[in-house]
Amino acid sequence: MLRLAAIFVAICMVLIAGSIGAVCYLLFHLTGPESAMIGLAALTGMALYNTVTTRLRDRSDIGEQIADLSRLTADLARHMAEIRRQLTAAESKVDSAVNKVRAAVEPVTSEMGELGGLVKQLAETVSAHDAALAALTARAAESPMLLHAAAGLAPAAEPEPALSPAKTNGAGHGPFHGLDREAIVAIIREAVDANRIDLYLQPIVTLPQRKVRYYEALSRLRLPAGEQVLAADFLHYAETAGLMPKIDNLLLFRCVQILRRLLMRNRDIGLFCNVSGTTLGDAEFFAQFSDFMEANRALAPSLVFEFTQAAYRAMGPMEHEALASLAGRGFRFSMDHVKDLGMEPQELSERGFRFLKVSAALLLGRNTTSDIHQADLADLMARFNIDLIAERIEAESSVVDILDFDVKFGQGFLFSQPRPVRADAMQNAERAEPDAQKTGRPEGVVA
Repeated sequence: MLRLAAIFVAICMVLIAGSIGAVCYLLFHLTGPESAMIGLAALTGMALYNTVTTRLRDRSDIGEQIADLSRLTADLARHMAEIRRQLTAAESKVDSAVNKVRAAVEPVTSEMGELGGLVKQLAETVSAHDAALAALTARAAESPMLLHAAAGLAPAAEPEPALSPAKTNGAGHGPFHGLDREAIVAIIREAVDANRIDLYLQPIVTLPQRKVRYYEALSRLRLPAGEQVLAADFLHYAETAGLMPKIDNLLLFRCVQILRRLLMRNRDIGLFCNVSGTTLGDAEFFAQFSDFMEANRALAPSLVFEFTQAAYRAMGPMEHEALASLAGRGFRFSMDHVKDLGMEPQELSERGFRFLKVSAALLLGRNTTSDIHQADLADLMARFNIDLIAERIEAESSVVDILDFDVKFGQGFLFSQPRPVRADAMQNAERAEPDAQKTGRPEGVVA
């Protein structure tokens, strides 16, 4: 098509040039050669003009094609960028899914490890009890009294003596059956010296989500045969014998070590550590206690010291000064073993208390001598930056009723029983004791 157009244009230019030559010959009476030269010149001029215009038109077309190509390249670049963004988003979603799966699997793996440790400990305890029972049975023929002891009964041959004051406080039942106060204190002192005060953790969960937010560290005394003695059964004797500073000394260091391990896995976790009121009143120990807490001041947002209501009410100026010293370092306090709701929330808040533990039975009970109604307790405490924790929850029905009181935290056997700290964690804490001076731990904080 382009070739035909070019031939047509050439024919037209020849005709025009011939016409110009004819006009010059006929009208202007020029000679034949002169007219031919003028026609040839006109033909040459028209050919040059056609060539130039054709080149300009081609250049314009090429420019438009280059512009179109540039636009196509830009569109391609935008599409590539969009594809790259979508790939990045897909990779991020895959990484997020992998992290969620890992987060879901790791607690299960940890629980399985703890379950294995519990099974092993149970097997060891059963083995020890079997050995002790076998020894008692073998000697039963020699002594009727041993036969009664093996059966868990009082001797039948002699009348049981009247209980001493120590026995009326619980020595007549449980692990200290038949022992007087001096013998009980000796057992406790020997257990402390032998490092047989074990650490258990019980979770404190959010309500209603039941997500673990804190742990409470609980102490257990382990007898030589492996039997565990609850804190409620031996702390009274330890306090009257002046052993609590030494016990708190041991548990405090362990709590700090365990808290560091917990924070490595979850920066939002916290630990409640029980402290006796008599420990705050021991000037020599509290000086070391205060120095140790100063060296571990970074843990203040995650470490909560817990005192009983009775211990708080028995505190004097020295104990309140000790509380103020700890609060000044950023540490917070909790009150548990609440027997009645007769308290001043503003006073507790000013002294650094940020948690109040009340048993489910007291919260849901109808008989109370306090002016504070249980349903209003959580809101009242929240006005003074104190969170209410419902403890000793053992039934689902209790949870439903407690949620009506706007309680945000719960603790109890319904969520989890206290579990012993894994042996490897405690061994790491014990291995850390010789290097405690390097970490800022003062002399005497650990037994």
